[in-house]
Amino acid sequence: MQSTFFAEPALSRLGIPALNPMQQSAIGVILSEKEVLLLSPTGSGKTLAFLLPIWQLMKADEKRVQCLILTPSRELALQIEQVWKKMATGYKVSCCYGGHDMQTEIQNLAEPPALLIGTPGRIGDHIKRDTFSRETLTMLVLDEFDKSLALGFADEMSYLFASLQNIQKKVFVSATASIQIPDFAAVGEGLQVLDHISEKPDADTLSLKLVISKEKDKIDRLVALLSYIGTEPVLVFCNHRDAVERTASLLKEKGIACAAFHGGMEQMQREQILIQFRNGSVRFLVATDLAARGLDIPEIRHVVHYHLPSTEAEFTHRNGRTARMEATGTAYLLMHSEEPLPAYIRQRPEELDVPDVFSLPKPAEWVTIYINGGKKDKLNKVDIVGFFTQKGRLEKEEIGLIIVKDRNAFVAVKKHKVKSLLSLVQNEKIKGTRYKIVEAR
Repeated sequence: MQSTFFAEPALSRLGIPALNPMQQSAIGVILSEKEVLLLSPTGSGKTLAFLLPIWQLMKADEKRVQCLILTPSRELALQIEQVWKKMATGYKVSCCYGGHDMQTEIQNLAEPPALLIGTPGRIGDHIKRDTFSRETLTMLVLDEFDKSLALGFADEMSYLFASLQNIQKKVFVSATASIQIPDFAAVGEGLQVLDHISEKPDADTLSLKLVISKEKDKIDRLVALLSYIGTEPVLVFCNHRDAVERTASLLKEKGIACAAFHGGMEQMQREQILIQFRNGSVRFLVATDLAARGLDIPEIRHVVHYHLPSTEAEFTHRNGRTARMEATGTAYLLMHSEEPLPAYIRQRPEELDVPDVFSLPKPAEWVTIYINGGKKDKLNKVDIVGFFTQKGRLEKEEIGLIIVKDRNAFVAVKKHKVKSLLSLVQNEKIKGTRYKIVEAR
């Protein structure tokens, strides 16, 4: 298969051994059809399924924007950008989203990317400002497009469709089966639907457990449940921002280190929290449904519904953070004894007997170190490892996940080494430059 052969170098760089059946099917259809609706569960690899054919369809001699990818959140936009960069396609990518400096984005667009990724509102702003040419923009991908509509982006998306006159290929992507493409998308009868929702992992991979609280305020039961789970990463879902903040604060008061994540936080703060969750500095993340889709959070085996969502779709998306692909996972429904199960849960899950007597989970072994230099300062992972081992006197096993972004970097370091590390590197330089090196907030 040509697309598989074409993908091999990118897969190698991404550390993926082979395309899965959904990806193979999607690539062939996206390459050949003008309008495609790709439905596939969270964690099934949809991003690669549309990025690989986009890469194949790009023209090397075209120096303007060729493809636009719209996403409902800046986190998802940034994640797609990182996957594209790791693929090493040779084509420039730019990411635009609310909260990012507009002048920086305009400067980036002065040398147009082949691939432009962004949120509907910010891309609409750029179109109104005429900061990039739309003449050669022939491919449009709407990732999690139903979420964009649910978040109130319908007007912005309608404006974008009306502003993009040369689109020859439209790809709609969702993890929700019961979706409706809006009229403004002007989809014809030739729309090809790839429905892989039914190809979820076997039911055995996801286990539902019911945890009953005798008290209406379930926080003590949540403490007991997290202590029962122990030291593995856990996503705790609440329905509203205020509930996330309150729950995280109460957990901290009761001796459980955790972090909060929701749309009311500054973008940089949200990025840092996700990095800390990924590298093990934060084990327990209390979040709204913003964390239910699209984010790059690997190896989550435990999801807690502290509050159950109102719809089956959001329940499915939350559970999609675990039991991804061939992995197993557990979703815990934390409910008051008199609280009725929602109608979308058709069979009462098995009740989990969480011990009333327990020891609090041990704190994380890792701490995240922040460096105010990144790729655009010519810093890479090798530079950081060398600096921390030579100047900071760390052993390689005392350094965890390293994430290098354009203008900053984040390094997981064993907690017991942080104080001595920061003292040793305080006045040292990396490749001739002194950077701010501190514990991430």
